[in-house]
Amino acid sequence: MKANIKKIAVLTSGGDAPGMNAAVRAVVRSSVYYNLDVYGIYKGYDGLINGDIEQLQVRSVSNILSRGGTFLLSARSDEFRTKEGRAKAYKNFKANDLDALVVIGGDGSFTGADVFSQEYDVPVLGIPGTIDNDLAGTDFTIGYDTACNTATEAIDKIRDTASSHERLFFVEVMGRDAGFIAVNSGISGGAVAMLLPEHNWGIDDLIRRLQRGASSEKASNIVIVAEGCKLGSAYDIAAKVKTQLDYFDIRVTVLGHLQRGGSPTTSDRVLASRLGVAAVEGLLNGQSNVMVGVVNSNVVYTPINEAVKTIKKIDAEEFRIAKILSI
Repeated sequence: MKANIKKIAVLTSGGDAPGMNAAVRAVVRSSVYYNLDVYGIYKGYDGLINGDIEQLQVRSVSNILSRGGTFLLSARSDEFRTKEGRAKAYKNFKANDLDALVVIGGDGSFTGADVFSQEYDVPVLGIPGTIDNDLAGTDFTIGYDTACNTATEAIDKIRDTASSHERLFFVEVMGRDAGFIAVNSGISGGAVAMLLPEHNWGIDDLIRRLQRGASSEKASNIVIVAEGCKLGSAYDIAAKVKTQLDYFDIRVTVLGHLQRGGSPTTSDRVLASRLGVAAVEGLLNGQSNVMVGVVNSNVVYTPINEAVKTIKKIDAEEFRIAKILSI
């Protein structure tokens, strides 16, 4: 173990994700286990800029394992994007005699961490916390499994009313520029089609799929639309379909931010706990400017720059299975 790490700070940044609290808990408790002082930074990078920093103890993170969101609060900091803002952040970093920083967040948060680490030679380690699952270097990100379960539960309920009224529902799910939630919830929810940013499906392709379902007398049809779909929003796509298939009774549901809330699933709690411990151990072993992840059940460390810039691809096999099962 490296002896030069004595004080670790942890913050959550960007969009919240179920399991962030579990990750903070793991960072705090493993730090205490290794006889380190650990500090929580509130409101993300803004908290580092404004000195909103507090020492945490084991009991500081009691009873948060099952809570969604993040008790450290989160924010997107415009000021941290500037050199002056990062200079203020470093001043507070040094004023608190901190030795290393753990950042829990997504690609925007990691981009800031990468710049901060390089500018001031600060040991930084990232933990992937985003429902989008769009970071390379880990099979899954914290919050993704919970978001998929939330979306699937909503789709199941929508199918009940869709079947009762023989309706066509367009359900928009989150994921920004990645279709992971759409594919996962589409398979588990029995969708007739999934429209993703990664695939160049056109309206004509969708029309043919829906016509095939109508000819086989499907009682209900659900189309999953990823929010980054190139064809537009669920409302845009529904309007285009209505002009060609006016016999469908069409409804649109946008699941929105409910996918980011709620108690994390077992998978997300375990993943967050593993990554939190691995983050602290990684720093003690000299890792810096890397993101910790799990690939094929093994903990791995990936350079932050690589984790952010590498495009993570949708599993082609999952998409193939979805097409087979949607008939």
